[in-house]
Amino acid sequence: MTDLTPQSRTTYAERRAALASRFPEGAAPGGIGIDDILQLQMQNTYNTHLDIARDMAKVMRADMAAYDADPEHFTQSLGCWSGFHAQQMIRAVKRLRGTTKGAYVYLSGWMVAGLRNRWGHLPDQSMHEKTAVADLIEEIYVSLRQADEVELNDLFRALDKARESGDAQAERDAVTAIDSFESHVVPIVADIDAGFGNEHATYLLAKELIKAGACCLQIENQVSDAKQCGHQDGKVTVPREDFIEKLRACRMAFEELGVTEGVIVARTDSLGAGLTQKLPVSQAPGDHAAEYLKWVETESFEGEPTEGEIAMWRDGGWAKPARLPNGLVRFKEGTGRARVIEDCVASLNDGGADLIWIETDTPNVAEIAGMVAEIREKAPKAKLVYNNSPSFNWTLNLRKQVREDWIGEGKIAETDYPDGTQLMKADYDDTDLGREADARLKRFQYDISTKAGVFHNLITLPTFHLTAKSVDELSRGYFGEDRMLAYVATVQREEIRRGISAVKHQHEVGSDLGDSFKVMVGGDRALKAGGHANTMNQFAAE
Repeated sequence: MTDLTPQSRTTYAERRAALASRFPEGAAPGGIGIDDILQLQMQNTYNTHLDIARDMAKVMRADMAAYDADPEHFTQSLGCWSGFHAQQMIRAVKRLRGTTKGAYVYLSGWMVAGLRNRWGHLPDQSMHEKTAVADLIEEIYVSLRQADEVELNDLFRALDKARESGDAQAERDAVTAIDSFESHVVPIVADIDAGFGNEHATYLLAKELIKAGACCLQIENQVSDAKQCGHQDGKVTVPREDFIEKLRACRMAFEELGVTEGVIVARTDSLGAGLTQKLPVSQAPGDHAAEYLKWVETESFEGEPTEGEIAMWRDGGWAKPARLPNGLVRFKEGTGRARVIEDCVASLNDGGADLIWIETDTPNVAEIAGMVAEIREKAPKAKLVYNNSPSFNWTLNLRKQVREDWIGEGKIAETDYPDGTQLMKADYDDTDLGREADARLKRFQYDISTKAGVFHNLITLPTFHLTAKSVDELSRGYFGEDRMLAYVATVQREEIRRGISAVKHQHEVGSDLGDSFKVMVGGDRALKAGGHANTMNQFAAE
């Protein structure tokens, strides 16, 4: 169990002793039993979501230190667009691993825009309400804390049953299980887009996200009012001084709220962004403005600039920045990689960011590793968050990489496998190339973490795509020929056989919690939902 969660700080026996010293008669005013108070205290694993932000920042810092010591200790998350998705993901991790360590929740601005805003389904262009992200963080932590309550309630019921039967060993086992219980609460990496405004707007919004529980904020270097999804065209970046101010704004928000170990992820979109909205003012050669301006595409001219034109002194002569009709300025072709490296170094060394995020156009370990090697020349402890994005055609990209490698090694001829989209065909699934591509997919996160400095691997939109696929699968059967078999075969049987707790949906959302509380305050008068007529009993464990 992570030694930072509240329930690990005080054991069952210590808490009970403290209550007994307060209420030597064995009950609080009104005849409330101290064991009932103790159960409620321990089920409530966190009092405030700001407490969560403080504790989860410590968890992330510990994980980052473990990664520095051994890059095989990378972390992972899936993007979730509801509290229930996050809860079920963490429950699944806990069933699989026996621990939640190394698992986070990613909160995607894309999915907030596409699924959670009041204006309908919209693209990832910061067109959702500012409050929507904070609201979702709070919702996720409510769901994760409820998972704690439900599981701890089951453990306390087991304790009561052991005591009623006089089984001392079962009682000791139940207390041990309560004391060693690991919370479902894990860190959230929260997407604050480009800050939704200037540095002050960024600071105000960052505070709301932190108060909702976020220990980690991810912010990108695009222009706030021209923000695009990292995998779309038309991205416009801001000068590095502007981005550093937003990084500082996030740090100020963490410090003001006492989350002193809060984590900031600085994302650069420069690899695919060919435009800037603003030409910064350079105060000295080699400063951030000068380094940013050197990549601006210019056109030389003779004589004086025309009325209303902008001119730059470059290489001993005047030049005009290459501007679009809307006034945006183009960067030189092919400079994205160099700008990314400079962005990352500036964000880490001058902006105080803790982690960097490089948005790429394909999933290529060698490409990322090459950039990270250059970044680490000036920022030796640089670590990345990497988007294993659904915007990549993973099958096609990895098969192309295998084909190219094998041709280069002389292992195959160019005619052995087709180039381009033909490689997507199912015909190639069970070929040497298809199997090798799948093997590389399986170890992709390991490779990119051990070879390219990636501390955290995430998939931004998996629950969006999973929901679409799962609902389609069920609908095709249910509204087709299979009817009820479609639901039973594709959903319920799998829930039962995998041990997915949500199969008992009443229990999952807290009906037994309600019963426990009714008994605490009403005793035999309690009207309980979990009696013999409850159909959830059909799903009792064997």
